[in-house]
Amino acid sequence: MAAAETDSEVPCARCSDFLNFSAKDTAAKWLEVDNLHKEVYQHLACFVPKIYCLGPNLNPQNEDLLAQLLLQGPLEWYLCGEEPTVGLAKLEQSNQPSQLCGHVFKVGEPTYSCRDCAADPTCVLCMQCFLGSVHKEHRYRMTTSGGGGFCDCGDTEAWKKGPYCQKHEPNIGDSSQKDPLANLSEQMIDRTRNVFSIILKYAVDMLTWEKENELPEGLEPPARGDTYYCMLFNDEVHTYEQVIYTLQKAVNCTQKEAVSFATTVDRDGRKSVRFGDFQFCEQAKSVIVRNTSRQTKPLRVQVMHSSVVAHQCFALKALNWLGQIIRSSDALRRILCLVGLHQGPNGENSLVDTLMLCDSKMWKGARNVYHQLFMSSLLMDPKYKKLFAIQFAKNYERLQSDYVKDDHDREFSVTDLSVQMFTVPSLARMLITEENLMTTIIQTFVDHLRHRDLQGRFQFERYTAQQAFKFRRVQSLIGDLKYVLISRPTEWSNELRDKFLEGFEAFLELLKCMQGMDPVVRQVGQHIEMEPEWEAAFTLQMKLTHIISMMQEWCASDERVLIEAYKKCLSALTHCHSGFTDGEQPITLTMCGHSVDTIRYCVSQEKVSIHLPVSRLLAGLHALLSKTEVAYRFPELLPLSELSPPMLIEHPLRCLVLCAQVHAGMWRRNGFSLVNQIYYYHNVKCRVEMFDKDLVMLQAGASMMDPNHFLMIVLSRFELFHIFSSADCRKRYGRENINKDVVQQNNTLIEEMLHLVIMVVGERYIAGVGQVESYDEIKREIIHQLCIRPMAHSELVKALPENENKETGMERVIDHVALFKKPGVTGRGLYKLRPECAKMFNLYFNHYSRADQSKAEEAQRKIKRQNGEDSVLPPPVPPHFCPLFGSLVNILQCDVLLGILGAVLQWAMEPSGGHWSESMLQRVLHLLGMGLVEEQQHLTGSTEDGISFNFTLKISRPGEAPGNTPSILALLETLQNAPHLEVHKDMIRWILKTVANIKTTRECTASASPADSSGHSQEETVRDKDKAERKRKAEMARLRREKIMAQMSEMQRHFINENKDLFQQSLEELDATTSTSLEHSPSTCDSTLVCVGPRRWRAGASDRRQVVTCILCQEEQEIRADGKAMVLAAFVQRSTVMSKNRKRPPYNPDKYDPLFMHPDLSFGTHTGSCGHIMHSHCWQRYFEAVQAKEQRRQQRLRVHTSYDVENGEFLCPLCECLSNTVIPLLPLTKTTCSTEQPDQRQWINIISQQIKALHAARKKTNAEGVDDADSAEDCHPPDGFRLDHTPKNPYSGTIKEMLTTFGTATYKVGLKVHPNEQDARVPIMCWGSCAYTIQSIERLLVDEEKPLFGSLPCRQNDCLSSLTRFGSACWTASSQAVVHGHFIRLLAALVPDSQVENTPCILDIDMFHMLVSLVLSYPALHCLDSSGMSEDAAQLHLLHLVTIAHIVQILLTSIPEEVRMEQESGGAEREEEESVCLLYNTLRSHLSSGLHEVTSGWHLWHCVKTGILPYLRAAALFFHYLNGAPVPPELHAVGVGEWEALCGYLCLPSNPLQLYYNNLELLEPLLQGWCSHPGVLQALQSSTALIRFPRESNHLIELPEDYSALINQASSFTCPKSGGDKSRAPTLCLVCGAMLCSQSYCCQTELEGDDVGACTAHTFSCGAGVGIFLRVRESQVLFLAGKTKGCFYAPPYLDDYGETDQGLRRGNPLHLCQERYRKIQKLWRQHSITEEIGHAQEANQTLVGIDWQHL
Repeated sequence: MAAAETDSEVPCARCSDFLNFSAKDTAAKWLEVDNLHKEVYQHLACFVPKIYCLGPNLNPQNEDLLAQLLLQGPLEWYLCGEEPTVGLAKLEQSNQPSQLCGHVFKVGEPTYSCRDCAADPTCVLCMQCFLGSVHKEHRYRMTTSGGGGFCDCGDTEAWKKGPYCQKHEPNIGDSSQKDPLANLSEQMIDRTRNVFSIILKYAVDMLTWEKENELPEGLEPPARGDTYYCMLFNDEVHTYEQVIYTLQKAVNCTQKEAVSFATTVDRDGRKSVRFGDFQFCEQAKSVIVRNTSRQTKPLRVQVMHSSVVAHQCFALKALNWLGQIIRSSDALRRILCLVGLHQGPNGENSLVDTLMLCDSKMWKGARNVYHQLFMSSLLMDPKYKKLFAIQFAKNYERLQSDYVKDDHDREFSVTDLSVQMFTVPSLARMLITEENLMTTIIQTFVDHLRHRDLQGRFQFERYTAQQAFKFRRVQSLIGDLKYVLISRPTEWSNELRDKFLEGFEAFLELLKCMQGMDPVVRQVGQHIEMEPEWEAAFTLQMKLTHIISMMQEWCASDERVLIEAYKKCLSALTHCHSGFTDGEQPITLTMCGHSVDTIRYCVSQEKVSIHLPVSRLLAGLHALLSKTEVAYRFPELLPLSELSPPMLIEHPLRCLVLCAQVHAGMWRRNGFSLVNQIYYYHNVKCRVEMFDKDLVMLQAGASMMDPNHFLMIVLSRFELFHIFSSADCRKRYGRENINKDVVQQNNTLIEEMLHLVIMVVGERYIAGVGQVESYDEIKREIIHQLCIRPMAHSELVKALPENENKETGMERVIDHVALFKKPGVTGRGLYKLRPECAKMFNLYFNHYSRADQSKAEEAQRKIKRQNGEDSVLPPPVPPHFCPLFGSLVNILQCDVLLGILGAVLQWAMEPSGGHWSESMLQRVLHLLGMGLVEEQQHLTGSTEDGISFNFTLKISRPGEAPGNTPSILALLETLQNAPHLEVHKDMIRWILKTVANIKTTRECTASASPADSSGHSQEETVRDKDKAERKRKAEMARLRREKIMAQMSEMQRHFINENKDLFQQSLEELDATTSTSLEHSPSTCDSTLVCVGPRRWRAGASDRRQVVTCILCQEEQEIRADGKAMVLAAFVQRSTVMSKNRKRPPYNPDKYDPLFMHPDLSFGTHTGSCGHIMHSHCWQRYFEAVQAKEQRRQQRLRVHTSYDVENGEFLCPLCECLSNTVIPLLPLTKTTCSTEQPDQRQWINIISQQIKALHAARKKTNAEGVDDADSAEDCHPPDGFRLDHTPKNPYSGTIKEMLTTFGTATYKVGLKVHPNEQDARVPIMCWGSCAYTIQSIERLLVDEEKPLFGSLPCRQNDCLSSLTRFGSACWTASSQAVVHGHFIRLLAALVPDSQVENTPCILDIDMFHMLVSLVLSYPALHCLDSSGMSEDAAQLHLLHLVTIAHIVQILLTSIPEEVRMEQESGGAEREEEESVCLLYNTLRSHLSSGLHEVTSGWHLWHCVKTGILPYLRAAALFFHYLNGAPVPPELHAVGVGEWEALCGYLCLPSNPLQLYYNNLELLEPLLQGWCSHPGVLQALQSSTALIRFPRESNHLIELPEDYSALINQASSFTCPKSGGDKSRAPTLCLVCGAMLCSQSYCCQTELEGDDVGACTAHTFSCGAGVGIFLRVRESQVLFLAGKTKGCFYAPPYLDDYGETDQGLRRGNPLHLCQERYRKIQKLWRQHSITEEIGHAQEANQTLVGIDWQHL
C-alpha cells in the first residue's frame, strides 16, 4: 500500500508549485532568452517527472490536464504571442480550407472505392466524402479498413473523374497557388520554427532513446528517486495465453489483471507490469525472461527509471500536440514539414529520417503516433510529400531490411506508408527516374532470397521456420513494386525509358533465378518418401503474376521500350538455355516423307520444371509485337531471324507433356505435391502467366517452323513417335499383346497430344495471336463457364482471371451473353446463357478441366435434344489469326497430321479392345471439323486464300502406292454405318455434309455459273434425309412405349384378379368409414360445437380410440390409460421470445416461486416436438445406448457433439431433431354430465366451503403433533366431499413413470435447477409450459396471418394436444396436498380467502396462465367430490371468472383515447358500449385518483374487444386440445365472424360484460376487493410502463437498408471494457439491438463458473440462453444456444446479384432483403434456433469444434 499513500501526498507537495505557475509569464520569459532550447529543456526536466509516472497506476485524465496547463500552455502562448485560443482561431480563419480530406481511417471503418473512376484499388473515400460524391451512382466496392490509411478525396491523381466530393470542391476564384506562409508575420514564423524544432527534436530523442537509466543532456531531473518500472513489450511470437500465464507467475496478479495487462501490451505495444525500486522490478524481469525463453526468444522486458518513462509519455503527447496544432493552419503544417526534413549542416539525418530508421526499435504505440503525424503533415502537403518520398526511397533498402528482421505486422511498420506515395503516378515516375526505385525494390527483394542451387536458381527446399517467416515478410516488396507499376505512363521521357529498362533487366535477373526452379524427376519403382516443398515457389509465382502482366503493359505502351525489352528477354532466355542443353544427343526423326533434327529427351526420365517465367515473358512480348504491329513496321530492329523455334518451344512443350503424363497416371508415385503444381498451373490464379503463355510460345514457335517438323517434335516429346512413324501404324498392336497399362497410358497421351494440336491451331482469343480484343476474350470465357451450368455472379468472377485492379472486366460483357434470374428466399441469383451464344461453344475450350468438359458436353447435348436439334457439337467458327501467326492453319493440312488422323480412323474400324478410345476418335473428328470450318472461312473470305488452303482435297486423297491406304473421307463413309460408333454418328454425318457443301461451293465458284441453287438443293436433300431418319426413329420409340404400357396394364389386371378378396375387403372398409363419419359429424348450423362447460361436445368411443406406430420397433399400439406408454420426442427450452421486459434481474432458482406468471412474460418455458412417437421402453433403450456411446466416445476423443447427453439431450431417432425429453401420449378422458349444475354463485360457495374444509384438515394434521386441541370452528365439509378419499390412479406404471420424466425435465430446464421429482414446483412448471407454448403459437398464427385452426403443421398439433392432456394428468404424479395448495393460492388471487396471504394484485398476473393452472389443478380437488357436480361446469365457471378479471385488467391499463371523431357505431354495439362505460365508471369509483376519465364508450369497447382477443384465441386452443371438441368452420378461416365464433365455441355471451351484470351481487364485492389491493394503485401511479393489452408481438430489431450504415455504426463502437479501444469484432444482437465486443479477452465474463465471451453472456440475460447476432465485420449471422452450441447462418443482406457476402470479401454494395430477414425472425418466433443449430452441426462437423462460448 506504500504507493497509494505517496500518491495521496504528492498533490499537496505539488499544489503550491502548480498554483503559482503562469503559462503567460513563462512564455514571456522565453521570448527574452538567447538559448531557448536550453530554457525549454530545463522547464521540461523540472515539470515532466512531476506530472507523469508517479505511481503504479497511470492516471491519464489528471496528467493530461496538468500537461495542458504546465507544458503545452507556455508553448502555445509563445507560439501565438497572445491567448492561445484567440491566436489559433485567427490562424484558422485566415487558412484556406484544404481540398484534401485526409481523414485517417479507424480500424473497421467502411471505405469506398469506385471501380469505374479510381486510378487503382488503393484509392478510397471515407463514408462522408463518398455520400457527397458522384461515385455513389457508379459501380463501387465497399470494404472495411484495417486502420491507418486515409481518405483520398481531393487528390486529382487518385481519380480519373470526380476527384472532389461536395465538401472539398475547390472554389473557382481560388488562387491557391500562393505560398501558405505569406499570411504569417516573420516573427510568428521564427517563433513557430523555434518551438517545432525544439519539441520535435525532444520527441525524436526520447522515442529513439535506448538507455534505461539516464536521460539526454539537459533533461536530467533535479532530484532522482529510486523508482522504476518493469516494462513489458509486445512481440508477435508469444500467444496471449503464454503472456497471461507468465505474468501471473512473475508479478503475482490475478487472471483478470493479467488479461488486462496482456490486452494493453497488445494494443499499445508496451505496459508497465510493476512499479517499485530497482531490485523489485529486476526480480519480475528475470522471472518473465526465464519463463518465456524455453521454446522461443524471450519476451522483451526492460527495467526503466520512472523519469525516462515520464519523458517518453510526454514525447508521445508532444507529437499528438503537434498534430493538433498544425490542423489549424497549412502554414504551420508547412513549417513542421520544413523542420522535420531539415538536414544537418554536414548532411546528418533529418529528424524524419531518424524516426524512420529507428522504426523497428520503437514500440507499437510510439510508431502509431508518429505515423499519424507523418500522415497529417508530410503527406498532406504536396510539396513536402515529394521530398518525403525521395527520402523514403533513399532509405528504402534499409527500411525493408529492418522490417524483415522485425516481427510486427506490416500495418505497424513505416514501410506501410509506401502505398501513400508509390501509388501516386507522378511521384512513382519521379522516383523511378531520379531514385531508380524500380531497380532498388527488385534488387532488395532478390538480395533477401539468398538460398540458391548450383545453377543460381531459388531453392525453397527445406526452408526453416525462420526462413519461411522471412519469405512471407519479403513478399511485401512485391506489393510495393505493384504500386509503382499500377498506372502506365502515357508519355515516356528518355530517362524514364532508361530507368525502366534497367529495372526490367533487374526483373529478368529475378525471373532467371526462377526459370527451372523446383525441378521434378519421375519416380519409378517406389513412392516418393518426403513430399517436396512446392508452395513457396507457387506463392512467389502468384505474387509476381500481376507484376509480369504489368511489365508487359508498360512495354506495350512504347515501341522503343518494347523492342529493347524483347531483345533483353531473348538474350536472357538464350542464356538460360545454354546452361540446360548439355549432354542431350541430337537425333533425326523421319515420318510421312519429312525429316527433322532434334535432341533426344524424355520427360518421363529427365528433370523437368513447371517454372519457366523467362520463356513465358518472351511469349507475352512476342504476342505484343504482333498486337502493336511493331513486328511489321520495324522488322529490321527485331532479331526475328536469329530466333531458333525449336529452342523456343522446347521447355513449354516439356511442361505440357508433363501435364499430359500426369493425367495418364505415369507420375502417381511422385505424390500430391506434383498434382498440386499441375492444378495451380491450370488454375485461374496462375494460368494467364503460365499455361496460356506456354500455348502462345508453342504457337509462336510453330508459326515459324514447317508444320510437319513441329508435329514430329511434339510426337517425340509425347513419346508417341514410334507408334505413328512405323509403316504399318494403321494396324495398331495387331501382333504383340503389350501390357494393358502401357496401352492405356499411350491412349491418354494420344488424346492429350491431339488436344494440344486442337489448342495450338484453335486458340486465337489472345490479342496479338488472333484478331480479337480483350472484350472477345472475356466474352468467350463467360460463355464457356455458362455452358457448364447457370452460375452465380461470384462463381463467374472466381472463374475469370483478375487484373492488378482486382477487375475481371465481366460487367461489360455479361449482359450481352447471359440473362439474370433473381433468387428466392434461399439460394442466389443465377446467370443463364442466352441461347444464341451457344453456337460459340467449343468442346475443347482450353480452360476446361476434365470434369468441366464432360459436364459442359452433357449440358449442351441435352439442350440440343430438348430443342429437337441434332446433338452434334461442331467446332465453332474461330476469329482470324494475326499475320505473324497466320501460318498456323497449315498444321491442319500437313502430311504428318493427316497421317495421324488416318491412323486413328483406321483403328476405329474395329470395336475397341482397349487399343483406341472414344475420346481419341472424338478429338480426331473435331480436328477434321476444324479443317472444314477453316476452309469454309477461306472460301467466303478471298479467292487467293481459298486456293492455298484446300483441306477437302487433302482428306479425299488415298495413300501412296505401296500401302494404298484409303483416304480419310473414305474411312469416314465406312465408319458412319459402324454399329459400335452410334455415339459419333451425328458428328461423322455433319463432317460428310460439310464436305459436300464445300465441294459444291468450290464447283460453283470454279464454273462461275449462275446455277447457284444446286449447292442449296444438295444441302436440302441431305437435310431431308436427316429429317426422315429422325421421324422414323421417333415413330419406333412411340410403338415401343405403347407396347410396354399394354404389358404393364395386363400385369396389373392379373394381380387384382388373383388378390380379389383383399381388394374387396379394403373397399368395404372405406365405404363404412365414410358413412359413419357422415352420421357423426354435426351439421354446421347445429350450435353444439362448444368446447367447454356442461353443454360441450363429447367424444364417442370411436373418437377416443387412437392407434399409433412406434418409429423404433414399428409396432402399432392403441393409446390407453392402462396400456403401454407411448411418448413423443420433445424439446423443452427457456424462452424470452414474448418477453416485454428483458431487464428483470435473474432470480435465485432455489427460492423462486413460479405460481403466478407476470403479464410481461419476462421468461417462459416452451415445449416443442418433432412429432415422432415411440414406446417408452423403446425410447429408454435408445437413450441408454446413446449414453453408453457417449461414454465410449469421451474416452476416445474429446470433441463436443451437437447434443449434450449429460443434460439429457438426444437426437430424434428418425429426423435427428434435437430433443431433451419425451411427452407421454394420453387418451381423451371420459366424462359424464348430469343435467342439474350449480350456477356461478352456488359453485363459488361450494368451492369456498371445500377449500375451508381443506384448510381445516391441514390445520388438524399440523396441530396433531402439538396437542389434541379440538378446534372450536371445525367446519363441516359440504355434502359428498370426502377428505379421506384416496382416488385410484387411472394410469399404468409406465405412463406414471413417463409423467414424472416429462414433469421433472420441464422443471429442471425451466428453473435451471437439479431434477427433483418431489419438488412442489414441478406441476406449476408443467402448467406454465403448456400455457406459454399455446400463447406463443397463437402469436405466431397472428403474425403470419393464418387461421387459428387448421393451419398448424401436425408436429405442432400433436405437441399441443399431448402437452395439454399431459397437463390435465400431471397432478396424479405429484402429492395431492401440494396440488390442493396450488389451487387454493391460485383461486385466492381472484376470490378472497382469509387463510391465504400475499396474493398478487390483479395487474401482476397473466390471466391465460392463471386459467390454465386453475383448470389443470382443479381435477385434484374434484376427485374428492362425489356429489355429482361435473368437472365441465367447474371449467366453465373458472373460464367466466378469469375472463371477467381479464376485462378488468384491460380496462385498468387502457390508454386514454386520442382526440378524434367519435366513431358512431350503429345500434348494433350500443348495448356493449353502455355496459362497458358502466363498468369503467364503477372501477373509477373504487380507484378515485387512479383512472382518467373516458367519455367514449366506443373507445372502451374497442379496447376490451381487441385486448381480450388473444386470450380468447389461446383459450379456444387450450380447451380444444383438452376436451377434443371439433372446431366450427368460421375458425378455419381468417377474418370476419371470428369474434362470434370464438364466443360461441367457448360458451361465452358475445358481449362478455354480461357475465358481470348477470352475477352482479357475487362479482361486485370481488371487483371491489381487486381494486382495493394496494398494488393496483401503485402500479397505476408508478413511472414504469404498464403492460397494455393486447401485447404487441416482439420483432427482431429494424436493420438499415444499406449495409454500410451498419459498418459505420460498428466502426464508432468502442470496447466498453478497454478504455476507448476499437472493438475488433463488433457484434449486433438482433433481438434487443445491443452492440457487443465479441471474441476478445477484454470482454470475457464469468458465467456459472466458465469464462465466456460477450455474446454468450448476453444470450443468458437477453434470450434465456439463445441468441441471434449479426457479426458486422463478417456480414454473418450467428446463432448461439447455451455455451457449447452455435452455428453461422446466411445474413439477410444481399448484393445486386442476389448473393450474400460473408466475410465482406467481394465488397459489392449490400442491401437488406426483407424476406430473408423475416425468415430469421420466423425461426426465432417458432423457437427453432436451437433446432437449426443442431441440424447445422450434424451436417458440418467443423462447427462442433468451435469454442462458441468465447464468442
